[in-house]
Amino acid sequence: MSSREKAAAQPPIETHVRLGERKDFAGGKNAVLKATEAMSREQGWARGVKTWLTVNQKEGFDCPSCAWPDPLEHRSRFEFCENGAKAIASEATSKRIGREFFAAHSVQALAQNSDLWLDRQGRLTEPLVLRPGSNHYEPIAWDAAFALIGEHLKALVSPDEAIFYTSGRASNEAAFLYQLFVRRFGTNNLPDCSNMCHESSGVGLSESIGFGKSTVTLAELESADTIFVFGQNPGTNHPRMLTSLQKAVRGGARLVSVNPLPEAGLTAFAHPQEPLGMLDQPTPLACLHLPVRINGDVALLKGLCKAVLEAGAQDSAFIAAHTVGYDAFLADLEATSWQELTESCGVSEAELRRAGELASQAKRLVLCWAMGLTQHKNGVANVQYLVNLALLRGMLGKDGGGLMCVRGHSNVQGDRTMGIYEKMPDSWLDRLGAVFGFTPPRKHGYDTVEAIQAMLDGKARVFFALGGNFLSATPDTEVTAEALRQCALTVQVSTKLNRSHLVTGETALILPCLGRTERDLQSTGEQFVTVEDSVCNVHASRGSLEPASPHLKSEPAIVAGVAQATLGEDWSGFISDYDRIRDKIAAVVPGFEEFNARVRVPGGFILPNPPREREFRTPSGKALFTVHAVPKWHLCESEWLMMTIRTHDQFNTTVYGNDDRYRGIYEGRRVVLLHPDDLAQAGFQQGQLVDIVSVFEGEERRAESFVVVAYAIPRRCCATYFPEANVLIPLRSHAEKSKTPTSKSVIVQLVARAA
Repeated sequence: MSSREKAAAQPPIETHVRLGERKDFAGGKNAVLKATEAMSREQGWARGVKTWLTVNQKEGFDCPSCAWPDPLEHRSRFEFCENGAKAIASEATSKRIGREFFAAHSVQALAQNSDLWLDRQGRLTEPLVLRPGSNHYEPIAWDAAFALIGEHLKALVSPDEAIFYTSGRASNEAAFLYQLFVRRFGTNNLPDCSNMCHESSGVGLSESIGFGKSTVTLAELESADTIFVFGQNPGTNHPRMLTSLQKAVRGGARLVSVNPLPEAGLTAFAHPQEPLGMLDQPTPLACLHLPVRINGDVALLKGLCKAVLEAGAQDSAFIAAHTVGYDAFLADLEATSWQELTESCGVSEAELRRAGELASQAKRLVLCWAMGLTQHKNGVANVQYLVNLALLRGMLGKDGGGLMCVRGHSNVQGDRTMGIYEKMPDSWLDRLGAVFGFTPPRKHGYDTVEAIQAMLDGKARVFFALGGNFLSATPDTEVTAEALRQCALTVQVSTKLNRSHLVTGETALILPCLGRTERDLQSTGEQFVTVEDSVCNVHASRGSLEPASPHLKSEPAIVAGVAQATLGEDWSGFISDYDRIRDKIAAVVPGFEEFNARVRVPGGFILPNPPREREFRTPSGKALFTVHAVPKWHLCESEWLMMTIRTHDQFNTTVYGNDDRYRGIYEGRRVVLLHPDDLAQAGFQQGQLVDIVSVFEGEERRAESFVVVAYAIPRRCCATYFPEANVLIPLRSHAEKSKTPTSKSVIVQLVARAA
């Protein structure tokens, strides 16, 4: 590593927080006001309205934020949400930063600013290089940037010394080319953001039902008669889901919320496109909220299953014909007392029985979940117990019922379908090798946790990120920063400035790419890309805005440029016409036959979904009931179990503002939410500053200066915002089987700061 001064890995500490009234519904006129405010500030009205009228339309572009599916019929003219509008405004901003900006700001000076400040500087306009020993990025020509990457990659002792990370927003075309290049180079080191969020879902579902995705369509969710939502805050993280939940509830569905925090978006929803919604007159949503203790989900789900069995509501015919493992599952439930379950999950037997009654009466039961279930040591077990409940009621392959894994980032599911995975099956690699005439590597690559450790240990020397903000998204912030600093070269493909550009290897590159909102013009004409949403629908995405700079390249073009410089092969044909990429996808990826023709049908097409046909691709050919013990947490008197959450003014690591208005927290992000009785018992005052300390395997990690806030959260639990609290999450603390970091179950102490 050069003698360059280190740039700060964490945002500056800002402790000002203003507390206000918490909201008991989501949406309403404020959602419209905040959306238009972001549009006006970043884009201006003419540019902003143009994007609003084309986002999530069949001939438009896919929103660059969440992966919520678009209606196949009857789309709104404004088919987006408040946070989607913020994401679009952020990407389509009229602000620009180029060589003058970076000449005036060293990486160390930039790192002293907040993540919000970094994002608001504007779009990157040209390739940049940070040379060894330098403190400033400077311009570099595209060909020189590609040659520099190729030189570093070819100089490695082994291809396994390179890490190729992927963010969820890459298109199917970019992702397919990327994994092809990486495997042609000779490694499976393809960690991605799925490793940190829904990997537990993919592992749990694949083991249990032989399929790692949702088994329901959007229409089935909206026509369900009973919906359980576990570990989600849709009002902030995927607000368009509220439209579907509202439609279901208005059709008679009963909605149950299972979450440590009561979230406004599951309490009620005022649709901003309805007159009453604009008057802040909401539709009540959840008829029952179960305030589960952090990571009390296995116990809670066991209670629901016990209640279903005691009501005699199990689907015996389905269980006999389509499942294995039922006897062991039944024996374990019978051996587990109600007292053990209620003590573990923090929900009373009466409440569990009430929820079990709703599950028992359901004819069309949909079980939804997000990262509240997955980011625990037993994240896979959480997901598999959700599967147990669905199997018990026979809700797989039944019209209107099933499992809905709600993905966070647009096309994160499509990237995995395209082969962005460190452990792709041999059958998939066989097809790839046959189509392209090479032998793909079979040795499993590094996942995200393993990649960070490999960089720390000097086993990986080049880090390449196709999108994302790796430093801020990963656990153990300071450890991850040191891992990146160990690299000879770090490369970031990005649209805007983020903290990962400031904590780098000896040499660093920023390669600016087109955004989703922008036209992609190649030598044969204008191109489009494709994405896959949370319910396996694949459809086209076409930007309409002029690019932020004439020096931007598309993600596929960047991948092709790196491949040509590294492999010495001509990949230009793929870039001149993306149909050629899709033809290769059709030949390799199951379900994409006649891809080019089918994706040109407005709205796209649905991929095959075997569990919907009661086809379970497991070793036994049947769905599997699994048995899992109730997790035991042993907290000392001065300890809490902490989970990380997002504010309403952010998406993933991108911060759009400092307010979390649904929770009544304004102008600051460094807060820790505690039950009022815990706050009093610990001798804290609301507004007091504390340090949060986690101790794992004898190592102490500290996050300084958080404001204590009394909140409706189960006792001995606390919540803090991501990514500020990521420094507390040990790299070695991760889910069994999936290796997902335990971002939602960290044992911490709170230490009062001196006045």
